[in-house]
Parts: sequence; C-alpha cells; structure tokens
Amino acid sequence: MLAPPLRVLSIIPPMTQLNTPYPSTAYLTGFLRSRGVDAVQVDLALALVLRLLSADGLVQVRDAIEAAPTSSRTPRVAAFIAQFDRYLATITPTIAFLQGRDPTLGHRIAGRSFLPEGPRFAALDVFIDDDGGDPLAWAFGALGTQDRARHLATLYLNDLADVLREAIDPRFEFVRYAESLAQSQPTFEPLAQALAAPPNLIDRTLAALTLGAVQQHRPNVVLISVPFPGSVYAAFRIAQVIKAFDPAIVTVLGGGFVNTELRELAEPRVFDHFDYVTLDAGERPLLALLEHLQGKRSRQRLVRTFVRDAGDDTSPPTVRWLNWIEPDIAFAEVGTPTWDGLPLERYLSLLDMLNPMHRLWSDGRWNKLTVAQGCYWKKCSFCDVSLDYISRYEGASAATLVDRIEAIVQETGQTGFHFVDEAAPPKALKTLAAELQRRHLSISWWGNIRFEKSFSPALCQQLADSGCIAISGGLEVASDRLLTLMKKGVSVDQVARVTKAFSDAGILVHAYLMYGFPTQTVQDTVDALEYVRQLFEAGCIQSGFFHRFACTVHSPVGQNPQDYGVTLLPLPALTPNTAFAKNDIAFIDPTGADHDALGVALKKALYNYMHGIGLDADVRSWFDMPVPRTKVHRQRIARALAAQEGSSVVA
Repeated sequence: MLAPPLRVLSIIPPMTQLNTPYPSTAYLTGFLRSRGVDAVQVDLALALVLRLLSADGLVQVRDAIEAAPTSSRTPRVAAFIAQFDRYLATITPTIAFLQGRDPTLGHRIAGRSFLPEGPRFAALDVFIDDDGGDPLAWAFGALGTQDRARHLATLYLNDLADVLREAIDPRFEFVRYAESLAQSQPTFEPLAQALAAPPNLIDRTLAALTLGAVQQHRPNVVLISVPFPGSVYAAFRIAQVIKAFDPAIVTVLGGGFVNTELRELAEPRVFDHFDYVTLDAGERPLLALLEHLQGKRSRQRLVRTFVRDAGDDTSPPTVRWLNWIEPDIAFAEVGTPTWDGLPLERYLSLLDMLNPMHRLWSDGRWNKLTVAQGCYWKKCSFCDVSLDYISRYEGASAATLVDRIEAIVQETGQTGFHFVDEAAPPKALKTLAAELQRRHLSISWWGNIRFEKSFSPALCQQLADSGCIAISGGLEVASDRLLTLMKKGVSVDQVARVTKAFSDAGILVHAYLMYGFPTQTVQDTVDALEYVRQLFEAGCIQSGFFHRFACTVHSPVGQNPQDYGVTLLPLPALTPNTAFAKNDIAFIDPTGADHDALGVALKKALYNYMHGIGLDADVRSWFDMPVPRTKVHRQRIARALAAQEGSSVVA
C-alpha cells in the first residue's frame, strides 16, 4: 500500500515518433488530472535521440568505436570517424534547425557544402535529370530552401543512425528499436537475455535519462506505455533501472503492444520489472489500480490486470489474470489530453519522404486527438476486430470534441491536429466540421477514414473548408474479389470516386495498400498494381504504402482460416508458465506466390509513383521476374470517374 498522495509518472519509451509526442501519455495524464490525480509525463524516446545526437553524444560514440578493434569497423563507421570533426561541428546547429530554432541555417544546408554526406545521400542520385542538373530541383524548385534543407538534414541524421546501429547496437532504429526481440516472441527468453547483457552506450544513456526523470518528478507510480514491438526492449530497460533505483516504485506496463500481443501472458519473469500489466483502454484499470494502491480496493477487484502470485517451496511463481467487471469510462468522459511537461519546442521536424502527403507522418508537430473510440465498421477480416480498441465503438458530441480542440490549442499554441482514429465516421466528421465553422475556429487537420460513398464531393468540400488537409484510408488489395473476401465494404470504383472527390477539394489522399492476402495470386498482384497506377495517374491519390499481410490470432482470418482458403501453422509448443507474446501466426496459402519477391517490385513502383515517375510505364517493368500482363483495362479508373460525372449531370 502506498501512502497518499500518489504521484504518477507516464513515460513514452524509445522508440516512437520524433516530430511529435506519441499521444498515449497525453491521454492518460489528462484523464488522471481530471480525476484529481497528481500526474506528469516525459518522453524518453525524444530525450534519448537528442542526447545521442549531440556533441557530447557523438564524442561518446567515437570513443566507443575507437575502443573496439579497428577490424570491426564497417565502411560506414570508418567514414564517420574520418569525417568526425565535421559531424561534431554540425550536429548542434543541425538539430536546432530541425527544431525550428535556427531557420536561417537552411541556406547553408541546402547548398550541400555544410553537412558531411554519407551513404544515405546516394538516394539523391535517383532524381538526377538527364542533363545532370540539380537532383532536388524538381521537388523543391527555386523557392523551397527550407524543405530542401530539412530533407538533407534528415539524410544526415539517418547516416548517424546507421553508424549507431553498426558500431554500438545492431538493434537501434529511430522508430523500430530492438523490434525483433518482442514481435510475436512466444517466449520471454530472448528479451531476458538481452536485459541481462552488459549495457552498451545506448542502454547507459537511457538509464541516465530514466534516473534523471525519476529524481526530478519523484513518482511512486510509473506507467510505461508501449505502442509497438520496437518500444518493448527500452520499456523493460527503463523498468529495470527504476527497480534497481527504488524497488518501492510501482511500475505498470500497458499500451498497444500489450493489448494485442500479451493477452495470454503467463511468464512470471515479466514481473521482475513490472508490478502490473494492464490491457485495453487504460482509464478504468488505472483507477482501480490506484484505489488498490491506496488501500481502497482489494487486489481481487483489479480490472483487466495481470499480477504475479509468489510461489513457495512446493510451487513456482505464476501469473494471475484479474478482471473485476466494471463499466469502462465513456469516451465523452475521458477528459482532454494534455501535453503539459513535454518539450514541444524540441521535437524534430523531419522530411524523409519528398511526397507532400507521405511527409506528414514525420514532418511537423501535430496535436493527436481521437474523434471516436474504436471502429464503427469492425468487419475487415485482416483486423483485430475482436479486441477492445476496435470492437468497442463510442463517440462524443461535436461540441465536446471542439471544446477539447480549443483547450489543446490554448495549451500548446499550435493548431495542427492529427485524428488518430481507426476510421473516423463520416457523420461525426460532418458535424465536427460544422461546429468548427460555427465557432470560426481555424485549424489544420488530417486523419484516417474508410473510403465509403458517404464522402460525397459536397462533404469533402465541407471538410476542406473546416481545415482538412489530408486523409488516409485502406484500399488494401485493389481487387474487387479480394476486397469482398476481406469484407472491406468498398469496391475499386468506389474508392476511385471517393478519393477523387477528396483530391478535387484540395485534400491530399494516402492509400494503405496490402499484398500477400490469402488466395492472392500473381495475377491479382499485377492487376492491383495497375489499379494503383491508374489512381495515381488520375490524381485520385497522392501517396501510399504497401504492407505485407500478416495473419493475427485475433482477426477473422486467424480465427476462421478455412473461410479464407489457408491453413494455419501450429504455434511453438511451450512449457507451462512461459507464454509471452502471441499475435502473428504463419499460414500456408495454396497459391504458392512468392510475395516477398513481388513486394520488392510493388514498393519500388509505389516509391516512383509518389514522385511522379513511371506512371506511363507498363507495370510489368517493375518486376524482376516474368509476370503476366494485367487484365485491367488501361482506362478502367478513368471510365469509373467519367461514369460518376455522367450520373451527376443526369441527377
């Protein structure tokens, strides 16, 4: 039992976005404060990168490299050492530039004589024109000095990240740090071995930052929110450091990774680092846990929480699942997220993709907000529709949402919003747009939707007038047969018409694309790429990303594989009390298509389409293997759009 008052520290672990805070701690901190709890937050993902990519950090990297045998240096690391003085002289001003604190430096960076250029800059050669001219002029023109400089500075940071990975820690990535240690790992053993290994420079840096945060805020409860597999290793390292510093501090693990992959957790060693592991929406479990810690609630009445029961001489420790049934906190009552305590002026506005839509994920500081909890469709066969974050759909009134928006703008001074819904409902967006316009509130916003016919040209224009600058949505496999099989609820023609309505309203469109879905043949893949080519050519979409289909145990495909023509492979056999992560599951697809090889071509084609290159080429030219000619008529999308225009005229 903890003596009151409680002080709760929420931590964003490495690695997540560097341009804006991951929103989980902002949600929880805002909610806890609305209930009178003393709550604060820190972003150790940003802090770690800023510490490593500083003058002192680079000196430590150099010292670590020089302490290792010279024979172990890769060409990239050797080049870093050879140009170390230039890196040391440029790192501090470059970080300041990417933080928006020194924009005039953009002129020097854009001139390409200021920054040392490593292997990442070789990508620019792709864009050199036939006359050997400026490789970036086509993208940025004569006036885009700041964008040009940010792109070059981003390549510079990526070079340094490569050095850290090759010289210090092979697990290091700006976003997917040590992902392989956690992603669908059936046992805890690989992670346990990594945590028992001597700490490297990155581990020691993270430990120092963790101790600094704990000593500054003096919490007695620490919440660590893990959204992705790439955040798991660092989250456990943080908890390890906290427990070594003060075992009395209560550590709690939650977040997206936990909600999807640890639902059958049975590994007691997890609780060497965390006292509690909570699932799904965190508000109700946290309230119950805090009441328990204050002696107001028994342990048996914890909500959606794993704990460890200590063993004795005759039995080992075991994991217990506690789920006292209480209603969740309504979405309208979770309070307003707060970014108080996060250093908003220190985030890095990166530009790793020249495409104007694609860059939004890493460029700019966005206030992240949710229009509605869950998904109103919840039918897609590839999605975890049985889990709380999808299946429990709740909305809030437009007035409540705009009240939250106004409060966030007042707090942060920034008017850009990214709505992070699974799929924002058309009706909710319509009423939200009307309320924004009624209050004459000027914001810029973007978010995720389904490409459904409710998004008429008139509604798209209203959304644009309210501040919508971009939307993203799932086209998945551009095949009517496969869209029907995956219960997507849209057709290729419908997607074309809806995306064109958004584009015509001046709203950028990003399409989530998929390959390797059950029963997808090589012919299906070639035809899907042709549809995508035509959508780019017709100006329906401006950006996209191809994801490899992964079968998860919580999706309809994973639960009913026979309905999708595949056979699941058995999961690894585990001894009792050892289960850790469980999510992805392999399967046998009778088509036998080499989706790995096909995926290389799809991603190459899409990268070029996003830069306006190769849109008139036969899609077969992107493949390094013989593939069949597409069966899609070359004017299929144009005809679908023309048919819509004709019906509109008649109407």
